[in-house]
Amino acid sequence: MQATYHRHLLEFKRPSGTSRGILTTKETWFIIITSNGKTGIGECGLLRSLSIDDRPDYEKKLAWVCKHISLGPADLWEQLLDFPSLQFGVEMAFKSLEASAPFLLNPSEFTRGNDAIPINGLVWMGEKSFMKEQILDKIKTGFRCIKLKIGAIDFNAELDLLKFIRSEFSSKEIELRVDANGAFSPDDALEKLKQLSRFDIHSIEQPIKQGQFSEMAKLCKNTPIPIALDEELIGVIGVTNKMKLLQTINPQYVIFKPSLIGGYKGTEEWLQLADEMGIGWWVTSALESNVGLNAISQWTYIKNSKLPQGLGTGSLYTNNFESPLEVKNGTITYNPEALWGFNL
Repeated sequence: MQATYHRHLLEFKRPSGTSRGILTTKETWFIIITSNGKTGIGECGLLRSLSIDDRPDYEKKLAWVCKHISLGPADLWEQLLDFPSLQFGVEMAFKSLEASAPFLLNPSEFTRGNDAIPINGLVWMGEKSFMKEQILDKIKTGFRCIKLKIGAIDFNAELDLLKFIRSEFSSKEIELRVDANGAFSPDDALEKLKQLSRFDIHSIEQPIKQGQFSEMAKLCKNTPIPIALDEELIGVIGVTNKMKLLQTINPQYVIFKPSLIGGYKGTEEWLQLADEMGIGWWVTSALESNVGLNAISQWTYIKNSKLPQGLGTGSLYTNNFESPLEVKNGTITYNPEALWGFNL
């Protein structure tokens, strides 16, 4: 068994705004395993400035993984607790190696083309006119759940956008989610949530920065809008610590990004705890290429969540890999007749 790694720089079709800045490129890494004439492909979806494994020794650790690939996925996972994107890449690569085809990781009605996954339409931050243009485009193309990233432009302008949507579409017609990416301060967050609540918001992701447990717990207790934890889950390692966080904050929802929280195994730990505590959840990609998005989508489908997922990021890049994944009428589908175009 041998393994190699490769870096790939994904290029956005147009700069994409978040509360942490403007993204023009997205770095990602691939692990390729070969054994007995078969190939396994895994994506290590490093997200600079957000992943806990955004550190100087990342490539060195990836080289170490390839050198010790014979340890297998379970042992490697335990050795990579501080490198969640590597954990996921290793899991994906071994799953790919064992599959009947490199990208058919979880065969189901989804991969057979008989079912689809509802997803939210993502509206990036930008000038008000640009955001409005995106909203209308998403609705026109069949999305019934819209997610707006907020917190970068003037808050009143963002309220105006929400008011515009609600003047045209009721909450029965369009579900609205907002993602603050921690942009609000603890002092004014509750007041902003009250203002947002006028527009029948389904949920708000990460209203304040992660790590402020008592403040977030108070918000979750008093909020007029259900709160979803996102960045809050990053860097929380071990079932005991995960349980403590959920019991302390007691959120309405949690959001799983496998590349940021330990791959399949790390996400399963969160998912089981959330189900036991009656906390809702959905899965979101972390700007991976179509390789990682494919792995996340196939796994998400077999988990049977009925909520719209955050899996519509495959069309963001000019140099993504051709894949069977297609976005249609507010869902992500898998066309089994389509071919993969994976080359590095």
